[in-house]
Amino acid sequence: MDAIYTAVATANGREGRAVSSDGQIDLALAMPPALGGNGLGTNPEQLFAAGYAACFASALGLVGRQAKVDTSEISVTSEVSIGKDGAGFGLAVVLRVELPEALMGETGTLLVKQAHEVCPYSRATRGNIPVELVVE
Repeated sequence: MDAIYTAVATANGREGRAVSSDGQIDLALAMPPALGGNGLGTNPEQLFAAGYAACFASALGLVGRQAKVDTSEISVTSEVSIGKDGAGFGLAVVLRVELPEALMGETGTLLVKQAHEVCPYSRATRGNIPVELVVE
């Protein structure tokens, strides 16, 4: 791969800070209450969910432009779950894609499937963790 852009961030665990090299991200990290923490900071699952939702929405915009379909009113909500699996802990994702009424049906479903093929997050997770697509 010929890198076009490289994001750099440093973290010192689930209870600490995450900081990007450009200073745009400087967040307190904390375990969520469901994992025994105080929840007084963000966590890797929230950061992954935000990144995946943004990337998938961008991929929808790309496939929409290619198909000459307006995707400006589409929103994506990413639900990232962490739990125990046979190897320790694992992740699972549900991507909820909210389509405007005009895109409900076959056209919208096709765009979501195409976005799932080209989204870098979807490509990176494919075969590694379950990702469920829900069109709403």
